[in-house]
Amino acid sequence: MMSAQTWAQEDTVRYEWDLTDIYSDVSAWEDAMDTVAARIDGLSEYQGTLGDSAESMLAAFREISATNKEAVRAYVYTSLERDADQREAETQTRFGQARQLFTNLGEATSWLSPEVLEVGADRVEQFIAEEPGLADFEVMLQDMLRRAPHTLDQQTEAILAQAGMVLSAPEQIYENYANADIPWPTVTLSDGQEVTLSQAGYSFWRAAPNRADRKLVFDTFWETWNQFADGMGATLASEVQSNVFTARVRNHDSVLAHNLFDDGLPPEVYTQLVTQVNDALPVFHRYLKLRGRMLGVDDLRYYDIYPPLADVDTGEFGLKRSEEITFAALEPFGDRYLELLAYGLSQDWMHSHPQPGKRSGAYMNGSVYDVHPYVLLNHNDDYNSLSTFAHEWGHAVHSLLANENNPYENANYSTFIAEMASTINEILLEEYMIANASTDEEKLFYLGGALESIRGTFFRQTMFAEFELEIHQAAESGEPLTGPRLSEIYGELLKRYHGHDEGVLTIDEPYAVEWAYIPHFYYDFYVFQYATSISGAAWFAEQFLAGDTEVRDDFIRVLSAGGSDHPHNILLKEAGLDMTQPEAFEPVLRRITDLMDRIEALL
Repeated sequence: MMSAQTWAQEDTVRYEWDLTDIYSDVSAWEDAMDTVAARIDGLSEYQGTLGDSAESMLAAFREISATNKEAVRAYVYTSLERDADQREAETQTRFGQARQLFTNLGEATSWLSPEVLEVGADRVEQFIAEEPGLADFEVMLQDMLRRAPHTLDQQTEAILAQAGMVLSAPEQIYENYANADIPWPTVTLSDGQEVTLSQAGYSFWRAAPNRADRKLVFDTFWETWNQFADGMGATLASEVQSNVFTARVRNHDSVLAHNLFDDGLPPEVYTQLVTQVNDALPVFHRYLKLRGRMLGVDDLRYYDIYPPLADVDTGEFGLKRSEEITFAALEPFGDRYLELLAYGLSQDWMHSHPQPGKRSGAYMNGSVYDVHPYVLLNHNDDYNSLSTFAHEWGHAVHSLLANENNPYENANYSTFIAEMASTINEILLEEYMIANASTDEEKLFYLGGALESIRGTFFRQTMFAEFELEIHQAAESGEPLTGPRLSEIYGELLKRYHGHDEGVLTIDEPYAVEWAYIPHFYYDFYVFQYATSISGAAWFAEQFLAGDTEVRDDFIRVLSAGGSDHPHNILLKEAGLDMTQPEAFEPVLRRITDLMDRIEALL
């Protein structure tokens, strides 16, 4: 097993990912696109054959799956290429071509689910029993049967597939504005330094130690977004209307019901989360008051959320140092996990640092089944960047485990479990940094970082989820959504969550445009799963930080299960975790209380 010391070298390294592992060059990608397009054209020959025999059904599903796998490969290549620099017209064009290819694939296979339903559950079960090769497709087939009440006739399914590009356009508009088109302002800080408040610049400078600088950063950045609020409001409203249209045409009671149904999640998962978080707002307000006390601020404002609670020089967390620390912090996972992590870190799978035109934020893309995961970072060499590094590599190891233990058809896992795989890494990192702090001040810094993680993931993401639900309910009731109305809804939630009316933290009105900045509102009820994930991660971490290797092994089995079942079923079966019950949320609330107790003891 590779040790952390393997990476101990001068910490100035920067990575750009190697896309030649997917295709050797653009010409090879173009050839692949032609091949996939031809295969898509040939899929029509399988239409009408599914009920002929088990062998006919297997042949159709194998060809459709293989075509889909190659289409995903072509799409991911252009997506990664584009995200490295979204200003390049050529990469935008190739990305558009790959998106269109997926639309064509959806149209060419729109007959599949209706035809499976025509064959009928009894005959499908008979075919599965007769033909061992259909085992790889059993989960897919059972899910198609489950979706019968929401599957339309073949003609309507074909129309919906053709509409895919239009329905997904709002996200593309947001991405272009946020990462390429908005002219980001520059400001001069109190020390004379001139900085650009791009997405990445704002994320870094909002934590400035000087309070006047933080206010300047907030005022300038959100004023820029307010200038685009009407256009971004129309963009987000279009996204919401697209979701309402899709839910209604598929005979779901609501957009929320549609999205929960897709992953087989009980509605109680969502309602239990919102209930538990709202009941715990007094605990959150205790944290905010503690933050004000530690910052020496009597009138806490929204721009006081991000600076660390302790002023300590931890040094820079460059990429090599981040690799070393992450590897050491994740030792509780055991040998197999660490072997996969070590191998991944030794390869060119990352695009590590900010650059002009690069997509903001961070993600892992593990969709190219026959290759490996890719990790996008915007590493600022600070502690938050280290935490993000550990988070995204949790996703990468999850993909490696899922792909290793499942055929392509069952490897793709749900967000519901994916974010547990990454968030637990943050918790292990936090406890490692706290345990290895050399001074009380440094320990306070890391304790504060752990509190901030719970604020950002448990409370903030649930607030996002409530916003997302409220704007969809407004649209479902016929209310028009505009930029000002979205700011009004979001501002009310900001105030309630942060105790504005109770005098805990003041929310200034211009900051209510923050909704326009959040890309996850284009991911359709994605955000609530961050909050359920930190709850699940705390549930697991509490036990194997206490030395319970059986629970650790349960968690590895959960990650290895990929998409072999619905996520809630996997958690119940492999680990006994039931996210519909209040008990699932108790560990994260115990954790935030314990962290505050530890801080107050040090103070």
